[in-house]
Amino acid sequence: MIGENLVSVLTPVYNGEQYLGECIESVLAQDYKNWEYHVVNNCSTDRTLEIAERYARKDPRIKVFTNKQFVGMYENHNIALRSISPHGKYTKIVCADDWIMPDCLSKMVQFAEEHPAVGIIGCYQRSGDHIRWQELPRTITVLSGRDVCRLALLKGVQVFGAQTAFLYRSDIVRMTQTFFPHLRPHADTSACYEHLQYCDFGIVHEVLAVERLHNDQVSSSVNSLGGGNLAYLEGLLEYGPRYLNEGELSARKAEAFQEYYRFLGGSVLKLRDRSFWSFQVDRLREIGCPINWRMIGMAVIREVLDESKRPVTACQKAIQVIRNKCGVA
Repeated sequence: MIGENLVSVLTPVYNGEQYLGECIESVLAQDYKNWEYHVVNNCSTDRTLEIAERYARKDPRIKVFTNKQFVGMYENHNIALRSISPHGKYTKIVCADDWIMPDCLSKMVQFAEEHPAVGIIGCYQRSGDHIRWQELPRTITVLSGRDVCRLALLKGVQVFGAQTAFLYRSDIVRMTQTFFPHLRPHADTSACYEHLQYCDFGIVHEVLAVERLHNDQVSSSVNSLGGGNLAYLEGLLEYGPRYLNEGELSARKAEAFQEYYRFLGGSVLKLRDRSFWSFQVDRLREIGCPINWRMIGMAVIREVLDESKRPVTACQKAIQVIRNKCGVA
């Protein structure tokens, strides 16, 4: 019976008092009842621990753990993953500022039971007015791990969702002490590339998770610096050799770096600030690709030539850049 399979639900959290209650309530509201719930408190300085312990006193399935010292976000996630029951079959992370629909666990577990070769299952996630992670056709529900990684690397298809949109088979989680292979903000995507060597990927074409948008999100600050572009490049360099042949990798790297430098050229014209450029320089150095200022200069020239063909649009863009720099809406 599906209901007999234990699901380990995890919420790693730091200073989450504003949203944690709603997150926990969404787990309590699940129509699937066979779960354990671990809230892993990362030395929060607000009321996070108090809120979590209050819920734990009401429901014995909820356990609260507090780290002895503060750690990075994904290190805390790995600590949470190491706490799962040895008897659990599935693992579900629910970020402290997100929540899940009442039928999230039941539908994702049912899918996993129907497709035993699938180790990572995704679903749609509502993010404000937008529905994320729905780029795969509805006719596709299962792909081999190799095929879905190739799709992401070759085509840039956004198929690997945020953590609240995933269910993992616990056997895969237990394969390593560090399920998330590094501590950078795109570690969830890297984990997919790492573990899909050993299993298939599945997608439930329904909105079963909800992302809360707010300015304190790590993803908000990373996106403002153009971190997504660099995350893709890093993934291509790290995992391309595993999933692509030599010709595919060479061609895709050339395209990806051309696209990236065009983005940087546009960023020059948008008068991006010092923090943006420091981030680009530092991250490129980390992945072994020092920034090429000549390529940026060439990209700026191309952007200017392209914009000169549309003078009215170019003028409107220039005005908007100036308004943004002056803080005018």
